[in-house]
Amino acid sequence: MSRIVIKVGSAVLTHKNKIAKERMLNLVHLIVKLKEKFEVVLVTSGAVAAGYSALKLDKTKQIGKKAIAAAGQPILMTSYKKKFDIFDIDTAQILLTEDDFDSRKRTKMFQDIIDAHLSNDILPIINENDITSTPEQLFGDNDQLSANVAHAIKANLLVILSDIDGYYDKNPQEYEDAKLFKIMNELPKGVLEDESTPNNPFATGGIVTKLKAADFMMKQGRKMFLTNGFDLTAAESFLLHNTHTLGTLFEPKTEKEK
Repeated sequence: MSRIVIKVGSAVLTHKNKIAKERMLNLVHLIVKLKEKFEVVLVTSGAVAAGYSALKLDKTKQIGKKAIAAAGQPILMTSYKKKFDIFDIDTAQILLTEDDFDSRKRTKMFQDIIDAHLSNDILPIINENDITSTPEQLFGDNDQLSANVAHAIKANLLVILSDIDGYYDKNPQEYEDAKLFKIMNELPKGVLEDESTPNNPFATGGIVTKLKAADFMMKQGRKMFLTNGFDLTAAESFLLHNTHTLGTLFEPKTEKEK
């Protein structure tokens, strides 16, 4: 069975500092369908946004953000559990940092844990452990984390669900004639140096971090699909019916194309 990683961002999961229950339920319903065809691992954002509803500290300060995240993790996981319980799906929480990918022993440990969960039909839900770690130990955004997880567990595909339909030749919010790239084999020069500008105040990414994740995946010989998480129609069409309507597929060049 093919293995995929689904990454969902704060912009999709939260609304006005609370869990967007309908959008989360739609995501859960999609994952339920995907589990019939794939082994699925979920990488989720949303702990800081969820925690802010209970603890309104200054998230721009390190301790404030950590305290908010600590309050938000159980809120986020409880929300997921309630929704997956509807479909009798058990979940497990795994918190990782960049350091977990720098040590063979630590990487092997979480690889084995994820394998054990999947073989027992448990859905691993992964987030960055930004509560007890230092800034040097963190990826800083879950786009990078999800790409490294996908590579480490040998996933066939990383799917990033965001607040955009895919990657455009220019900003679609500013230009009506912006064109969506449906398939990309390499990134335009200089795009990875652009500034990251997330639309959601609780998000840590933006299009640049997604492109960095895509670049990493293609260099590892793996694929990434960037699509809309507010409306999951395109994701479902691509993943379940092999129909590419919206979204951008980043895939490495074949040997002939190189």
